[in-house]
Amino acid sequence: MKKKRTKKRLMGEATEGAIRLKDLGLLLRIGPRKHGRKHFELKSSNGHPLNAVSSHDGLAANPLAKDHTDPKGKEELFFFSEPGSGDSTLSITVVGASGDLAKKKIFPALFALYYEDFLPKNFIVYGHARTKLTDEELRDTVSRTLTCRIDKRVIRATNCRENCENKMEEFLKRCFYHSGQYNSEEDFEELDKKLKEKEAGKLAHRLFYLSIPPNLFVDVVKCASLKASSESGWTRVIVEKPFGRDSESSGELTRSLKQYLAEDQIFRIDHYLGKELVENLSVLRFSNLVFEPLWSRNYIRNVQLIFSEDFGTEGRGGYFDNYGIIRDIMQNHLLQILALFAMETPVSLDAEDVRNEKVKVLRSMRPLQLEDVVVGQYKGHSKGSKLYPAYTDDPTVPNGSLTPTFAAAALFIDNARWDGVPFLMKAGKALHTRRAEIRVQFRHVPGNLYKRNFGTDLDKATNELVLRVQPDEAVYLKINNKVPGLGMRLDRSDLNLLYRARYTREIPDAYERLLLDAVEGERRLFIRSDELDAAWSLFTPLLKELEDKKIGPELYPYGSRGPVGAHYLAAKYNVRWGDLGSED
Repeated sequence: MKKKRTKKRLMGEATEGAIRLKDLGLLLRIGPRKHGRKHFELKSSNGHPLNAVSSHDGLAANPLAKDHTDPKGKEELFFFSEPGSGDSTLSITVVGASGDLAKKKIFPALFALYYEDFLPKNFIVYGHARTKLTDEELRDTVSRTLTCRIDKRVIRATNCRENCENKMEEFLKRCFYHSGQYNSEEDFEELDKKLKEKEAGKLAHRLFYLSIPPNLFVDVVKCASLKASSESGWTRVIVEKPFGRDSESSGELTRSLKQYLAEDQIFRIDHYLGKELVENLSVLRFSNLVFEPLWSRNYIRNVQLIFSEDFGTEGRGGYFDNYGIIRDIMQNHLLQILALFAMETPVSLDAEDVRNEKVKVLRSMRPLQLEDVVVGQYKGHSKGSKLYPAYTDDPTVPNGSLTPTFAAAALFIDNARWDGVPFLMKAGKALHTRRAEIRVQFRHVPGNLYKRNFGTDLDKATNELVLRVQPDEAVYLKINNKVPGLGMRLDRSDLNLLYRARYTREIPDAYERLLLDAVEGERRLFIRSDELDAAWSLFTPLLKELEDKKIGPELYPYGSRGPVGAHYLAAKYNVRWGDLGSED
């Protein structure tokens, strides 16, 4: 009885320093850092602590996993971080550890989580790749990418650099390497032996991160499932995009993965969903009374989702040419943001409730028509003494390639909330600036008393809400304001929340949030298979038509604002791109 009472207290009792967020279904308990992870508890909206994991996770498809249900059929919860919980381990295997993504993003994100005490006490990281490396060679490679960037200000203020170096050394001691083929069951069996040796008979949870080309996914999942699954805890697999090239290949990949894994073991990662401003989108909408009543066709004239990079493919052309900008950016990053923006209020913040609403949005969308799409490709351009190459100048790109490096599209959601509102997307490489943002343009004020002050250009009088995802994260609202003075001159001003000015703490990388969620079993920011099917059903007919008809992309100079056709597309729906103003 005492044991049950203790467990109940750990799971539900609010202690000093706790912040209870009833409306969000969350309980956040924060203690001093010196006590580490054991004083941090985050409860999800379904009532389970996020630092507890269900033993049902993955048991359905993993023949090696043992049953951990009690006689009454209730799920047993494993706690990583409560006092005295030294009986479980976490093994993270980065498959493709010698690649750029692993070195530049995954290992630094894992170290950041460790530095902030977000990882359990007993964890190890294994790198797995075909490259022959020793443990020390892996550690040397990884060490060059690690920084204590989250606490830069603390380091400057308190001279804690020694603590940072100690943390790095401790983290690197937990990193190991296993060389092997991706399709070799024998090599994964050898990896399993190494993992078991480190796990030392404790309750073992295993997370595999597939940082490899998609044609290797199934081979790795098969070998890992059959030979390197946990025999006592859960086994989860993070899969990087692209998830196929169209509906058919995506469906085949899903079916192949599900031969060896249950759906709740598959974590399809889209790192844009882990970005701070994308996370803040639902908070801004659902926890501020001023916005939710405006979030419909009655007040919103159009929504723009804009992604631009100021560099080209630069050596990655061979990979990019197989996919193009529509598959690489629009079908996943921008469409996922659109679904989050447009969804109805979910029943709760539980992963399934949120993803159910996103799927409803995707299924309500009108199939894309060729006349509502513009594609482009950057050409060579000289500026002063500097010469910028064309996309087809990249030696890894086939001659005469028609793959678009730019695309703009008008999408529509056929439901009561959004009927008739154009959602304009554009994404491109080698443009004039680097940015990712959501722009919400509101309708004109009916019978505006001050319209003569704006002349014939009523767009200057339009209120606009902007969420800048990158760079320099910000939320700002454009309003009309009187310029001080005796005359009546109006000005367009910004109510601005600039994150770096408001929040001193550096924003964590998206991979940190998503890796932590995968460890905790929180699936809200990962893509479910029916979401994926609905997303591909929107774009597959368009992609097929573009390729079958060999539609030539409109050329635009490297470093420009993109093809002229994008402006005509916006004008077709009486819209002006919001990123064209001088203040933007």
